Formats: sequence, structure tokens, C-alpha cells
Amino acid sequence: MAPSATETVTVPSRPVEHSQVKLTSNTGPYKELAPIGYEKEAEEQGKDGFQAAKYRNYLPTWGNEKYPPLQLFEHHDPGLDADRNYPELLAKGVTTNDLTPTIGTEVTGVQLSKLSLAGKDQLARFVAERKVVAFRSQDFADLPINEALDYGRYFGRLHIHPTSGAPEGYPEVHLVHRGAGDKTAEAFFQTRTSSVAWHSDVSYELQPPGTTFLYILDVPETGGDTLFANQVEAYNRLSEGFKERLHGLKATHSGIEQVDASRGKGGAVRREPVVSEHPIVRTHPVTGEKALYVNPQFTRQIVGYKQEESDALLKFLYDHIAFGADFHARVKWAEKTVVVWDNRVTLHSALVDWKSGQRRHLARIAPQAEAPVETPYKA
Repeated sequence: MAPSATETVTVPSRPVEHSQVKLTSNTGPYKELAPIGYEKEAEEQGKDGFQAAKYRNYLPTWGNEKYPPLQLFEHHDPGLDADRNYPELLAKGVTTNDLTPTIGTEVTGVQLSKLSLAGKDQLARFVAERKVVAFRSQDFADLPINEALDYGRYFGRLHIHPTSGAPEGYPEVHLVHRGAGDKTAEAFFQTRTSSVAWHSDVSYELQPPGTTFLYILDVPETGGDTLFANQVEAYNRLSEGFKERLHGLKATHSGIEQVDASRGKGGAVRREPVVSEHPIVRTHPVTGEKALYVNPQFTRQIVGYKQEESDALLKFLYDHIAFGADFHARVKWAEKTVVVWDNRVTLHSALVDWKSGQRRHLARIAPQAEAPVETPYKA
């Protein structure tokens, strides 16, 4: 990865990474593109025509704290308790606009922070149905960070990311931050043709996230959109014979490469990496829908298959998902937007497509859900 901008700020006990780290094929663009550090003056005061970060309380730190391995817990999805008429979430005066027939909806006229517990149940169910929902004109970023985290806890145990930057004192917040004037992506594109990196967040965990929140803090004037793919529709497009063959198969998901990439750049390692086995087809506990559950960033091998056999089948599935533009949605970020999606039934990818040097800064809260479960194949 390219070096961070000069006068980069990181945790004092960790030296700033200035050397070139060779890009390797086993880490993937999702990990290679993640900056470690930022230019302190540009972010805190503004510099070279760039204003300071709007939400300096959300600037990332990479601490030395260590956490034990995650333990299994019992998860109850709030969507199971929801009124499917959505009387609070989609009350009179709320407007919705479907981005595509099968995935993605924009919603205006409801304030997520004001929802009752019943309204949060409806939110979980609606997101499970629509896969990804962009709520506009939200005050979420202006809440005290601890209140935003309390909101997320309603949907599951909050995940602490093993390597990402987080606001000081709030490791449960995963920050997506590319500072003003940051040009490190230029080195990435010297050896790569695309920044697209389809993934489901931390799918290597025993209990990966479900209902997930991502809210904008700073955004380029144009660019930096996020792509989403509907893994339910990807499954539904397959032939019955192919679906039946996938049932019963499991694949390994690895966090090792993500941790290695962070170590190689002098970043945080809060928890030692894990490798988990998950079914290739998982069933959503609320909707009952079946979805593909593989992604090229973290899935490594089909259990019981030889390497070449596994590679061939996974490549087909990855290509099927990536080329399926007719079951994708593209979310354009705007000030005060909160995107809520279901990590169990989607893949997503950020786009590093802007060259203006403008800041892109977002915060993610990722409540964990149930361990992936497969139900029997039915034609």
C-alpha cells in the first residue's frame, strides 16, 4: 500500500508507515485500499483549500487494545416481532422510492432516531425485505456517539472490528475514512484496474452482522457511491439442479488476510483472526428467503472440495454475482444519509472513483446476528 500523506497521525506508540508495501493477490482490494492514518492538519484544521472534517469526534484512531475471541450468543431478530403494515416506519407523509424492483429503497419523512421499539422492529423487517434502504435527512451523525451505539444494540451485539480505525473510546464504531488530499489510491491503480471489492462484512465471524447501519459524515461532491448486490435474487436466478447441488455445501471464511494486511501497514490488530465454516446457501430467519453466502474478499474454499474444484465453483458464483447488474443497486451518498442494509442477504462494495482529493468519511455500526443456518432445498 502507498504511504500515507505527510504529517500522518496514528497512535503514538505505532510508527507511521512510510515504506511501500507490495500489493499481493491474497489480500484483495478491500484490504489494500484501506488507509492507515491521515494528515492531522488537513483533518482537524483544514488545508490546501479543504475544510476541516465536519465530525472531528469521528476521526479514526488505531489503538493497541486487545480483545478476547468472540463467544457465541443467542440472537433474536427484531424483525420477527414487526407489524408488516409498517404503521410507524412508513406512516402517513413518509415517501418511498424503490431503486430497483428487487433491491434498494430511498425513504424520506421519518426520523430513525425517534422510532419506538415497535418502529425499530419494523425497520429490521423492512430492511430484510428490501435488502438495503437509504434514509435521507437524518440526524444520526449528530447524536452523541454513545447514543448511536445504544440504538444499534437493539438489533444485536455490537461487533468490534479487529483492524479498522475507530473514534477514540468507541471501538464498536467502524470508520470508513479517506482524508482530504489523500492520494494513496493512485498507487493502488498502478497495479489494479478496479476498486470494486464485493463482500459481506466480516463474514469470517461465527455470527456475522445482520441489520447494519452506515451513516455519512463527509462525502465528495460526486463519487464514492456504494454498490449492493441482492444475494437472494442471485440464488433465485440459478437452475433448480444447480441450487440443489449447492445445498449441503459449506465454505471457509477467513479473517487472517485482513489482519495480516493491517499488520503489514502498521495498523491495529484488536483480536486474533479466525476462520469459520458457513453454508454456501443460508436462510434468513425473518423472511425465510434463501441467499448465496459467499464473497471473494473473505471466502476461501469449499469444504471437502479439492482446491481446483473449489476455485472453479466459487469463481462461477463470484462472476454470477458481479455481472448481475439486474439485481444490483447503487446508493448515492448525500449529507445526512443513513443507509441500513442486511448483511446476511447482500454483498456490497465502495467505489474509489473520485480524484478530487475530497474527504470521504462514514461510520458503521454492525450488530451481529445469528450464526448462518441452511434449510433444506425445496424446488
